[in-house]
Amino acid sequence: MALIVQKFGGSSVADAERVRNVARIVTDTYKAGNDVVVVVSAQGDTTDDLIEKAQEINPRAPKRELDQLLAAGEQISISLLAMAIEALGYPVISLLGWQAGFNTNSVYGAARIKSIKPNRLQAELARHNIVVVAGFQGINRYDDLTTLGRGGSDTSAVAIAATLHADKCQIFTDVEGVYTADPRKVDGARKLKEITYDEMLELATLGAQVLNNRSVEMAKKYSVEIEVLSSLNPVPGTIVKEVAKLEKMLIRGVTKDTDVALISILNVQDTPGVAFKVFSKLSGKHINVDIILQSFGRSGTKDIVFSVSKENGPLAIELLKGLPALAGAKVLCDTDVAKVSIVGAGMETHPGTASKMFEALYERDINIKMISTSEIKISVIIDAKDADRAVSAVHAAFAPKD
Repeated sequence: MALIVQKFGGSSVADAERVRNVARIVTDTYKAGNDVVVVVSAQGDTTDDLIEKAQEINPRAPKRELDQLLAAGEQISISLLAMAIEALGYPVISLLGWQAGFNTNSVYGAARIKSIKPNRLQAELARHNIVVVAGFQGINRYDDLTTLGRGGSDTSAVAIAATLHADKCQIFTDVEGVYTADPRKVDGARKLKEITYDEMLELATLGAQVLNNRSVEMAKKYSVEIEVLSSLNPVPGTIVKEVAKLEKMLIRGVTKDTDVALISILNVQDTPGVAFKVFSKLSGKHINVDIILQSFGRSGTKDIVFSVSKENGPLAIELLKGLPALAGAKVLCDTDVAKVSIVGAGMETHPGTASKMFEALYERDINIKMISTSEIKISVIIDAKDADRAVSAVHAAFAPKD
């Protein structure tokens, strides 16, 4: 008998027919003699709808109250799925995040899991129940509901798999696995049979929406093997695990991220400590900074350019315009940009990878604003209008030739 954790995203439970489909997948797994814990997201666009309702009432709603509201989405999903499983004649119980033992910190809207107390989960499994858990949520030390941020249900599933030492963690989505690019937009995109944690983490961080990056970080830390597969088409998916690789370099994926704002601070006084003051101010408000570029000092000034999420762009501008260290500087925000990236182990030891990517963009007359590199990825910031063309061009340059 194996213990299997299965996670189903919002599109997999979007309506009654899909809820029943998920119930069949879960009960088939249970019938095969396995213990099953199911983690479910809110149905379809429920979370977005709830956010819209909050904005109608109070555009600057307190984050604590938003978490109280948004946690309702998963509560609806787990109840409906439990009803569908019960209707098929199987023992089942649904649990909210706090009932399943999720303890988090108090960063409302982006909480981190501190621990899971598995007593209730273990007790229900011992009773041979299928356990349906609300993903994306937990409870903090003040007994307040918290949410984990976008994609948090993936993290919930991996956390349960790690805590219970599950034999398998399956993430069901509306695609059949991890592809070299978005198959709905890029001709020739191929499904990967397997991918390393590091490669998947880069793809997730850089805009691939198959898995949440925090879930991949946790899976790597606790050696949880993940299978990404479709809830709609029963075919083998993609395995995310530690894969032994030879020295051959292979591009695993091309991604785009349009959730980018480019912050430019121009004519900053070229004095020590300015960068520290800028980025510590942003860090104090939990604003994550991605690509950073600083020019050489000239005529007593320099420029600092960096990227943040679109959501954080206006707040970043507001914080920086009042910063004494930037007196006399000009602070601008450009949201009409996108980040396009390639990911693959072995880039560092294979010369010409960057040149090949830049050539593909040049041939499509696509201008590069910023560049960032690491051992396994190269990212460029370009105009948003060029993003889809850029992904197609770069993918074509690196795709294996039949």
